[in-house]
Amino acid sequence: MATTQAPPNPTQRTVSRPLAVVLGLLTAFGPISMDLYLPALPALTADLHAGTSTAQLTVSACLIGLAFGQIVAGPLSDRFGRRRPLLIGVVAYVAACALCAASPSIEALIGARLVQGLAGSVGIVIAQAAGRDLYSGGKLVRYYGRLAVLGGLAAIIGPVIGGQLTAFTDWRGTFVFLGIVGIGILAASAFIFRETLPTGLRAPGSLSHTLQSFARLLADRVFVASLLVTGFAGAVIFAYLAGATFVLQGIYGLTPQEYAFAFGLNSLGYMVFGFVSGRLSERWSERGTLALGLVMGVAGAGFLLVTAVLHLPLIAVIASLFTMVSGMAMTAPPSTSLALSHYREIAGTASSLLGLTRFAFGGVAAPLVGLGGEHDATALGVVTLAAAVLAAVSFWFVAGRRVATGA
Repeated sequence: MATTQAPPNPTQRTVSRPLAVVLGLLTAFGPISMDLYLPALPALTADLHAGTSTAQLTVSACLIGLAFGQIVAGPLSDRFGRRRPLLIGVVAYVAACALCAASPSIEALIGARLVQGLAGSVGIVIAQAAGRDLYSGGKLVRYYGRLAVLGGLAAIIGPVIGGQLTAFTDWRGTFVFLGIVGIGILAASAFIFRETLPTGLRAPGSLSHTLQSFARLLADRVFVASLLVTGFAGAVIFAYLAGATFVLQGIYGLTPQEYAFAFGLNSLGYMVFGFVSGRLSERWSERGTLALGLVMGVAGAGFLLVTAVLHLPLIAVIASLFTMVSGMAMTAPPSTSLALSHYREIAGTASSLLGLTRFAFGGVAAPLVGLGGEHDATALGVVTLAAAVLAAVSFWFVAGRRVATGA
């Protein structure tokens, strides 16, 4: 298969290392906000005199904010440029962190977490859209490879960092820490990030134009298939995040230290294979790399289900999780590039749909892994295998149709 090349980008220019770092941070700080405080969740529940299910709504609220905030931030960035919405979003994020830290009740914390998710979603959208402003062709898919690594890695290692923070502070301190990180990102954005979308390329701001843009994207089979791949891959990762601790600690009896090692191994796999995917997509084939990642993901999830049903040893579980997570990491750069490469003028709007789908599918999948109880991994195997297979079916539509410029 030949690599899909985007039309030449007349404004493509060299991106400084500081700007590249800022764009990476924008990708990471939304996902890491979602789960960094999870190790302190039991203490938070007790401190605010809340039920366990009610306390878990603080996770759901942030996830909903991250998902639906992108639908607003994306079109706004197409209309007003990337820099102004970004700065407003980061300021709102810092304020939301302060509200979280000062929340007197669980209800107030749930509301503050919703705002935190909405504000954090801006960085995710801007990072993807700015990349489309700055890059094209092979450089674009390589850039999305880096974003995939950072975004996925942030979601995976967030609890690890949060666990270390609990040794020094309480749950309120974790939100103070996030606020300090937000202030640092705000300063970096203010001094380093310059507008990437020229005024002449900005979209009209009417609601009708935004709706037309959504309709245009959803009428494109390649975009829709890439969108579904992104969503179902997100479902696999979020299901893994929700269920791995119960499987490895509850069923196989790993200590917290042993679990951290296994979790770190999968994080390393996500990082390495996400990086390799960006390079492989650039030098070989976007759709070929996407297919390879899906094969790995389906194989890993299928083996995980077999392991759960047959109660195979721990090494089988670790191998299947590593293969599954690494495969999903490989799908992110090519699917994002295929989705955005022909939509430079509405890259923010297109990015917002990708983000909404990823978090929405993940939010649906995560609770399902607990249906089998704490001592049965079958539900995790079924959910991840179903999502991986559906991602592969969606890919078939990408591979089965030539993109507009030929493949």
